[in-house]
Amino acid sequence: MVIIMKEKEEERLNLLKKYEENLYKEGLKYICGIDEAGRGPLAGPVVVGAVVMPKDSKLEFMNDSKKVTEKRRNVLYDQILETAIAYGVGIVFQEEIDELNILNATKKGLHLALGQVIEKLNNKPDIIIVDALREINTYGVEYQSIIKGDATCYSISAASIIAKVTRDRIMEEWDKVYPVYGFEKHKGYGTKAHILAIKEYGPCPLHRKTFIKNFV
Repeated sequence: MVIIMKEKEEERLNLLKKYEENLYKEGLKYICGIDEAGRGPLAGPVVVGAVVMPKDSKLEFMNDSKKVTEKRRNVLYDQILETAIAYGVGIVFQEEIDELNILNATKKGLHLALGQVIEKLNNKPDIIIVDALREINTYGVEYQSIIKGDATCYSISAASIIAKVTRDRIMEEWDKVYPVYGFEKHKGYGTKAHILAIKEYGPCPLHRKTFIKNFV
């Protein structure tokens, strides 16, 4: 049974890496996967992860962060940071989200994260693969926008793990400052309990004003 499960996981990872494998066959070396976490919540930042993984990387259970348990996400997060050729994290907080709108704030986060990757590589990646976003500033690097890329591309999955774990930890820390809202549980998303807390206690500085207009 264990052998069968191992074989299935190997097959799944091979499928997840297929898109990148085709890019490697074209002679590309540094493939930067990019994904975000936190576009939808009522509070907190949007976080963008960018990562260049080694060509032979095949971390067990790598997947879209939403399809991985919290415990496994944390393990993968450490493994990704330990083995990545380069990675970056772009964090854009609620004030700028209100000022720029969430789409432009996400694009800014991408630019910040990619800038860190370029600095650590001391070079630009050969190509960027990103989950869904278009019309982005990539320092002139060619990019490919892939729908549901976080579930179909290994590097984007890795970026989604970085973004999700980083953001979750930020919200857990803010829960200690504003415990009445339950940020540790829902991470700022619009759960029934969160909306009720906003109505009862009013918003805190972490809330996105443009996202909670209907509740205040």
